[in-house]
Amino acid sequence: MELNKTRCVLDAQHLPKTWYEIRADLPAPAPGLLHPGTLKPLGVEELSQVFSPSLAQQELATEREVEIPEPVRQLYALWRPTPLVRARRLEAALDTPARMYFKAESLSPTGSHKTNSGLAQAFYAKQDGIKRITTETGGGQWGTSLAYGGAQFGVEVDIFMVRVSYRQKPYRRGQMEMYGARCVPSPSETTEAGRAILLQNPHHPGSLGCAVSEALEVAAKDNKARYCLGSVLNHVILHQSIMGQEALVQMEMMDDYPDIVVGCAGGGSNFSGIAFPFLGKALREKKATRFVAVEPVACPSLTRGAYAYDFGDVAGMTPLLKMHTLGSTFTPPSFHAGGLRYHGMAPLLSHVYALGLVEAVAVPQIPCLEAGLLFARTEGIVPAPESCHAIRTAMDEALICKQEGKAKTILFNLSGHGHFDMQVYMDFLEGKLQDEALDEIHLKEAMGKLPTGG
Repeated sequence: MELNKTRCVLDAQHLPKTWYEIRADLPAPAPGLLHPGTLKPLGVEELSQVFSPSLAQQELATEREVEIPEPVRQLYALWRPTPLVRARRLEAALDTPARMYFKAESLSPTGSHKTNSGLAQAFYAKQDGIKRITTETGGGQWGTSLAYGGAQFGVEVDIFMVRVSYRQKPYRRGQMEMYGARCVPSPSETTEAGRAILLQNPHHPGSLGCAVSEALEVAAKDNKARYCLGSVLNHVILHQSIMGQEALVQMEMMDDYPDIVVGCAGGGSNFSGIAFPFLGKALREKKATRFVAVEPVACPSLTRGAYAYDFGDVAGMTPLLKMHTLGSTFTPPSFHAGGLRYHGMAPLLSHVYALGLVEAVAVPQIPCLEAGLLFARTEGIVPAPESCHAIRTAMDEALICKQEGKAKTILFNLSGHGHFDMQVYMDFLEGKLQDEALDEIHLKEAMGKLPTGG
């Protein structure tokens, strides 16, 4: 395919048959999950009490290639491989010599990359004899994707949606319910964890850490149920690697290769999914590629958090994870990128960041939405607020190329569309939005409560 082509669309024969596991290529092993009481590493048997046994095995596996089950590949083929698009109109608007490409993950049935793992986790639950799966969701992309997976494989799905997003994004909730899932605003009166939080603050806006606690509690009380997580954990990043694997082939067909790979980062699955296959290639072949994870300034776990063992939820029900964290009790302000409001970052991403293999930047809400508006007006796609963070930083890198007169290649992930996020764009266009500041006092308090063993 010639360089002057704008889109690289692969056919079904290019759909990957395996996921990529970056742990096979890392220069140092990542720290494992610990039991919060004994501080000893957890094995498959213990993790299987929380997750489907097949996912517990994937969480600890280190083989470079993991076979994608054929039923999952058949469903992937409904929209995968997704296109790689040269953002020529955005380049022209920026008057930059940079070549800008994006991976169009907005084309999945649910409108985001989350479906890559939602289908896989529902499949493994069905295979393992699990009747019911529970989860949390922030902006709704993950909850929608797991609900879709549950509908495809005949598994019941219970979803605890962060209360502020439950109010901001009613159409996401409606889509989950259309797929047959039960969606509850968190914190709720249905769990002990939720009731405890509401007792302290009846108007609590919710957090992903709180929603995780509620979903875990429900699963723990039903021996036919297991918990699913939409980001952070190793097996989720594994499933998302399909994006970067496809992009590797597509960049080759475009006769180009990225100097910079950019993705937004909340829990880490989106950035890791697009970046890790390229990072693995860089480690194996000594390629000089920069990798930039973009997070919001109001929830900056990589750029401001401690690299320590912490719980993944407010109630302390998860194993201890070595990650960059703001503290499990941290509640971020109610900015609109709901999928980026998590207190911790994926242990694998935290590990490669600590090794200096990737970079991280934090950006405010308003410049991100400005970037999303320009992207919509040039490329015609309304991006999710989360994706706007990647677009913002990709644009900033392209403008640096303009200043320096260098024609670098920039790849970013369009992790989802913003069709159910129109209220934020309407508020932005009407001048009603402002950048949400990080509560330094609250951050200090949460960081002071990190568990021992970190």
